[in-house]
Amino acid sequence: MAEIINLRQVRKAKARAEADAKAESNRVAFGQPRKAKTLQQRRKALETERHEGHRLERREPDSNLPE
Repeated sequence: MAEIINLRQVRKAKARAEADAKAESNRVAFGQPRKAKTLQQRRKALETERHEGHRLERREPDSNLPE
């Protein structure tokens, strides 16, 4: 015999799950204060600058090429 389900409850459960997923993505996107975001951006820029500073061969900009 098949299991009887209440379609209204299934529909509401699905809507709740979608709302929870959206809330989780919003917490990730908007959950940090501005100060924390800028601090993270500055640290990443410093890390990139230090990493690029350890290159053996430096890449020159193309604008310095003789014509």
